[in-house]
Order: sequence, then structure tokens, then C-alpha cells
Amino acid sequence: MTNIQIFRDLHHTIEPLLIGNVWNVQSAKIYEQLGYKALATSSSAVANSLGYEDGEGMSFDEYFYIVERILKSVRIPLSVDLEGGYGNTSDHIVSNIARLAAMGVVGINIEDSIVVDGTRRLLTRDELYEKFQPVVSKLKENSIEIFINFRTDPFLLGIENPVDETLQRIKIFEELGMDGIFVPCITSENDIETIVNATETPINVMCMPDLPDFKTLKNLKVKRISSGNFLNGYIYNRLEDMGRVVLTEQSFSPIFI
Repeated sequence: MTNIQIFRDLHHTIEPLLIGNVWNVQSAKIYEQLGYKALATSSSAVANSLGYEDGEGMSFDEYFYIVERILKSVRIPLSVDLEGGYGNTSDHIVSNIARLAAMGVVGINIEDSIVVDGTRRLLTRDELYEKFQPVVSKLKENSIEIFINFRTDPFLLGIENPVDETLQRIKIFEELGMDGIFVPCITSENDIETIVNATETPINVMCMPDLPDFKTLKNLKVKRISSGNFLNGYIYNRLEDMGRVVLTEQSFSPIFI
């Protein structure tokens, strides 16, 4: 069985897929050693590690190099957070996806919001369809097989009536034939249940302070759970704390306690 077949199957099991979100080879290897079944890059964490803000600030070639290094270092399936596609045309976006697929990437996240001059905005439903319908068609025409997990951002952006807006967008994702739907920042059990019950497409949720525990998410029939860039932030906060202690105590001994 190929890695992409394994990855697809992981979205249709009783247990939700807890995916390890990574930003370099070290983080990917740790998740693999812990027994995680699949990995996905966090574009935000990768961008920050290279000195960029999230929102396609880094070049696709820079990103591609990091993805390539991760792929060469682990055996479990790897998906890539492709943000808005890293291209201004459908041909450019398809070319990027084709390069990733040819290298062995099994899936992508792609999203229905864009960052313009540092501000993120939600694409209208018409813009969403017009941007991605040609991409999906060209992937099929070129027999490029990849798991597409579509991120929709009504909850992340705090828009009015996010459940209703998400439900409307789910209809578009279903028409486009998406493999998964990612709803970051949704946390209410009632909201999650409503979204899950509205579609047969696997639903992905993300780490948040008030996200229900994994047993509850399983009972709600969530199929994928992500950590986003939060563990990356946690690690570097701890690094800052320890760096401060070393400065204060003028000794490295606290590192070894």
C-alpha cells in the first residue's frame, strides 16, 4: 500500500487521525519516533523559522527545500500546508502541487482566505469557486493524485454566523470533490456536531485552549486533529524562559536539572 493510500485510510477509521504538525527535520523525526501515523507541515511555523510572517511571505522554493529535507528524513506520510497555493494563477498553483506530489507528498492543506498587506480576509464564495475549480480540474486532467484538505476560515476570522457560512462553503467543497475539510478555531461541541453531520467529508479541527478532548472529538466523529503552530510556539517560549534563567544565574547548570 502506498503512503497516499495509507493517508486516505487514516481519515476513515474510528479513531481520529492525530497529525503531527512539523516545521523541520528535528520535529518530524520526534513525531515519527513517538508513533504518530502521519505528519503535516505548519506553514506558519516553517515561515517563522525562516524569519518570515505567515501568509506566503517565504518563497515556494524555500518552502520546497524544507519539505524535501523532511521527506528524506521520515517514512510516514507527509502533507503540506500550502496556504493559498503560492501562485497567482491556477497553472502556477497546479505546478506547485505537482512538484510536491512528484516528490512524495501525500496531501495538501489549501485555504479560502488570503493575506493582503498583512491583513487576512475571507474569499467570497464566488471567488473561492473561481479560484479553485480550475485547479481541481487541471489536477484531474494531469492525473496528479494528492489528498486535498480544504481549510475554511469563518471561525478563525471571527465572522458573523460562522456555522452558517461554513455550511455554505462545505457545499462548494463537496462540489469540488475535496478529500477533507479543515475548520480551524471551531471549539463548541454543538458547532462541531453540526458541521460533522452536514457532510460525509472528513472534518479536521485544530488545537485551541477550549477544544474538547480527543475522546469527545471521537464521539463527535471528527476524523482529523491538528496542533497547528502551537507546539512550535510552546517550544520557543520555553527556550526564551531558559535563556533568561541562564542569563540571570550566569550558569548553564539549570539546563541540566
